[in-house]
Amino acid sequence: MRRRLAALAALPLIFLGQNAHAASADPVGDLIMSVVTGALPSGPGWNLKATLYHAGAKGVGALDALGCKVVAMRTAAVDKNLIPKRSVLFIKETVGMKMPDGSVHDGYWYASDVGGAIKGKRIDLFTGAGARSMKPARELNLASLTAVKVGEFKGCPPG
Repeated sequence: MRRRLAALAALPLIFLGQNAHAASADPVGDLIMSVVTGALPSGPGWNLKATLYHAGAKGVGALDALGCKVVAMRTAAVDKNLIPKRSVLFIKETVGMKMPDGSVHDGYWYASDVGGAIKGKRIDLFTGAGARSMKPARELNLASLTAVKVGEFKGCPPG
């Protein structure tokens, strides 16, 4: 299995040659490589206490702090004094969670929201519409998570 994953991770290097390092970031390739090597993607990292939030909760709107639509299982509220807004975060504890569309979470979240209670080493993960949306992530509520900044995004987070 590891050999197959390593071969898959090496394909871009084979086809792109020496220009592979100049290619744009590939989160899926990075994730495959992290599985093969056992390492997390590099960048600044934090141990954060997690809470969950959903649309319909008191004070939660349809837009994040950037004015973009909040995205279920992708939008994260952070303390902008610790984690800059527009950061792409990899949270290893969320890899494999069930997404609203039935797919499996790849661990990538977008720091595009803030909250009055999100101060210091805390993170609030948006789960979707209604309290039922929190079910797949319930075990993460009040858990300590490891978040690593793996990049930045422009505009609104992908939905």
